[in-house]
Amino acid sequence: MNILITGCRGQLGNELQHQISSGYSEIGELPGCYADAMVDAIDLDDLDISDAEATDAWFSGHGAYDVVINCAAFTNVDGCESDFATAFKANALGPMNLARACARTGAKLVHVSTDYVFPGTDPTPRVEADAPAPISAYGRSKLAGEGLALSANPQTFVVRTAWLYGYVGRNFVKTMLALGASHDVVTVVDDQLGNPTSAADLAHELLSLAVTENYGIYHCTNEGTCSWADFAQAIMEGAGLACRVERCTSADWKRMHPESADRPAYSSLENARLGSTIGNDMRPWREALATYLSNPSLMEG
Repeated sequence: MNILITGCRGQLGNELQHQISSGYSEIGELPGCYADAMVDAIDLDDLDISDAEATDAWFSGHGAYDVVINCAAFTNVDGCESDFATAFKANALGPMNLARACARTGAKLVHVSTDYVFPGTDPTPRVEADAPAPISAYGRSKLAGEGLALSANPQTFVVRTAWLYGYVGRNFVKTMLALGASHDVVTVVDDQLGNPTSAADLAHELLSLAVTENYGIYHCTNEGTCSWADFAQAIMEGAGLACRVERCTSADWKRMHPESADRPAYSSLENARLGSTIGNDMRPWREALATYLSNPSLMEG
């Protein structure tokens, strides 16, 4: 197989490369067709996917890919609010350019999206058929990217995930570990609920999906719903840190950080379509987190 991974230096991009090279993930063995796969792993300094001409030139100069996995994105939610033009280029135009290049060359596209396409007003897990209505610039830019990618290439998987953490790069778990080691108390929002998700589990499911022809929209998060404060508490307890988690409301946080973008109150996803196609192998979030915390030597950045 010939595979292109964009956003290769991020949490998910790194995990995908590791799994393809080893043939395994924390969930289990990968499909055998990934053995001896040829991987082009690129980041922004290699290719700006929001540049249509540059994207076309890359595909023309690097042969035909079987699968393109797009992990490139502008994920700073507050930054998207203050700079929507940059967010739209990265999160909407970039996926569209990749999808067009894939369609022209016959490649499948796996595009990673977000739970933030939903408003968070309904306190039940969202399924793929539910209508999105993002409340932030980040969510709007990602929703636009979904539609543009699906329209440009019928061989597209859009996979929405949430609250992602991996061994390489910055994330909420590493932030809490650092704060827990240096502070007695940390304040965390307790009225925003969602699904903490291991990049290891997500990468496994993306690679499992990519060898099928079950195109369309998927949800892919670890199982179970919690608040950010619940997540922080589980991190402190799992790492044996004495730091106390002080719970606050979103309104309290907004008063302390008025520049912050609005987040969905309830953005939990249900992996309905995974379950009806390849099977839902995503672990309970506490189980995945325990595995992550038991491997501190793998954490980088």
